[in-house]
Amino acid sequence: MITEQFVYKSSISQQSGSITCSAPSNIALVKYWGKRGEQLPANPSLSFTLQHCKTITKLDYSPKTSSDTFSFDLFFDGKPKDDFKPKIEQFFQRILTYCPYLTSFHFTINTQNTFPHSSGIASSASGMAALSFCIMQLEKLLNPSIVDEFLYQKASFLARLGSGSACRSIKDSVVVWGRHQEVFQSSDLYGVPLNTPLHEVFKNYQDTILLVDKGEKQVSSTVGHNLMHNHPYAETRFFQAHQNLSALKLCLQNGNVQEFIKIVESEALTLHAMMMTSMPYFILMKPNTLHIINAIWQFRETTQIPVCFTLDAGANVHMLYPEKDKEVVLQFINSEIVGYCQNGHYICDEIGFGAQRLA
Repeated sequence: MITEQFVYKSSISQQSGSITCSAPSNIALVKYWGKRGEQLPANPSLSFTLQHCKTITKLDYSPKTSSDTFSFDLFFDGKPKDDFKPKIEQFFQRILTYCPYLTSFHFTINTQNTFPHSSGIASSASGMAALSFCIMQLEKLLNPSIVDEFLYQKASFLARLGSGSACRSIKDSVVVWGRHQEVFQSSDLYGVPLNTPLHEVFKNYQDTILLVDKGEKQVSSTVGHNLMHNHPYAETRFFQAHQNLSALKLCLQNGNVQEFIKIVESEALTLHAMMMTSMPYFILMKPNTLHIINAIWQFRETTQIPVCFTLDAGANVHMLYPEKDKEVVLQFINSEIVGYCQNGHYICDEIGFGAQRLA
């Protein structure tokens, strides 16, 4: 079904230029697991936008005579990346109805990540968000009457069609994707800022990413999402996500860190429980993932420092904690946790603000 509000209907001028944008990764606190239709979520999710783990994409464009097909070159870290071109081609095909000008230009896409490519951090969210934001900057050049609110909304809409979670990397610090009765203007089509006051304790919240396994996942997220279609616990899980998002929204407003910890850790374990109880079943956690979780629990009980963990669809652990506790937590990581990380690697990040155009 076509979403008419996002179909580009203005003229297409022949011009050349260059646009550079960045977009960060994000970490879901309330997870979405399961898709329907064309990249639509089976349940709403809520995420923290990150600040430092981001993709920077430079989009050079020049007019071409034929407008029948897509024409683009793709470079990653300055080197041709032909094996990724089919994914971009698929993305362009999905969004062509909304961005018909894509076939009027030849594009050179230069992209790079601020985090190591082999770090085990999924770059699809930041990558598709950065490219979508570049495309919308081009659209604004073609049609200067576009207002910023529409630009951000359509950028999120486009990013979703490239990678579902990418729609949460476009704007603001706390983003909800998926319809939820308590979130104003929430939608399955794009992410929206939570738009409620964030309690002081959650401002500058820290996310230290413990890189347990940098290898490729045994089961792709796409396959995992599809296994929710006939999952015996799917409907209960979707209901739980709505409840947890309501409760987490309240925590973020009133600063109830203890309740925040319970919800976030439960969500992480529930995500992996869905994987372990699907058919076929699979486990993405590694033994060191469990060692780290138990060490975090022990540290929290001993010190009363409100550090908690969350997981994405993989083995790596995100440690979340207030900025004021950063020094003590990093000492704990370096003395007791780093041995569980592959090659001792971890990345320090914090809550961020979304995509931006760079000079």
